[in-house]
Amino acid sequence: MCASKLDLYASVCEDFNHYVFYAKPKIETFHPFFETALWEMLENGGKRFRPKLFLAVLCAFESDLKALHACFPVALALEVLHTYSLIHDDLPCMDNASLRRGHPTLHKTYGVTTATLVGDGLNTYAFELLATASLVDTLKISLITTLAQCGGVGGMVLGQALDCHFEHQPLQRDQLESLHLLKTGKLIAASLKMGALVVGDRAPSNLPQALFDFGLQLGLFFQVRDDIIDRTQSPAQSGKSTQLDTFKNNYVNLLGLQEAQDYLQNLKEELLEALQAFPPTLALYLQTLLKELA
Repeated sequence: MCASKLDLYASVCEDFNHYVFYAKPKIETFHPFFETALWEMLENGGKRFRPKLFLAVLCAFESDLKALHACFPVALALEVLHTYSLIHDDLPCMDNASLRRGHPTLHKTYGVTTATLVGDGLNTYAFELLATASLVDTLKISLITTLAQCGGVGGMVLGQALDCHFEHQPLQRDQLESLHLLKTGKLIAASLKMGALVVGDRAPSNLPQALFDFGLQLGLFFQVRDDIIDRTQSPAQSGKSTQLDTFKNNYVNLLGLQEAQDYLQNLKEELLEALQAFPPTLALYLQTLLKELA
C-alpha cells in the first residue's frame, strides 16, 4: 500500500517537473532575450521543494490525476515566487552570488537590470497564475492572500530586509529565529497551508493551521541546513555560490558548526514526531521529503 501511494506522489511530482517547461509563458516582444531570461532559472532545475510540499497535501486526499494536474498552476505560483526571491537574493546589492542551480546567476548572464526586472516579472506572474487557475473565486482569494502575506512584507520580504540590514551586527538567537521564520519559514508554511485550502473539507478542519505551524518549524530546519551547507560545501557540491555568509547572521556563525549540526538534528527529530499527528498518507509524503533533505 505504501509503495503504491508513494508511486502516485512521485509520479505527480515528475509530471509537475515537466509542466514547468510546458508552462513557460509566451511573451510578445521585440526584446532580444527577455522571454528567455524570464524562465531560464526555472528551467535550470532546483529542488521544487515548495511545490512538492503543496502536492504532498493534495496527493494525500486526492488520487484523480486530472484533478491533481488542474492544481499545477498553484504549485507553479509557489515555485515562481520562490525563484524571483532567489534572483533578487543573488544580486550584487544583496549576496552578489555568481552561481545558482549549477548555472551562472541571472545578473551574470544578462546584467543587473534584466535580472531585477525578471524577478519583478516573476513576482507578479505568481499571482496571475493563482488568479487564473481553474478554481472557485473564494478559494483563489484565500490562496492569493496567503501567498501575499507570507511572501511579502509580513513574511519573506521583511525577513530579507532584516537579513540585509543587520549584516555586521550580531543578533540574539531569538532575533535570528524570528528573521528566518520570516525569510524562509513563512513561504514553506504557505505551501503546506495552500494545499490544505485546496483540499478543503476533505481534510480535518484544523489542518491548514496545523500544517502552517509545522511549515514554520520545517523552515527553520531548512535554514539551519542551508547555513551548514554554506559553510561546509563547495559551489560544485551545492550547485550555488557558498561562503557568502561570513558577515551575515546565521546559525553557524552564532552557534558554531557542531552546535548548529546538533540543532539541525534536534529539529529533524521534532519534525518527525510532529508528523505523527497528521493523517498517515500525508505524514508518509512529508517524511519522504524530509529524507530527501537529510
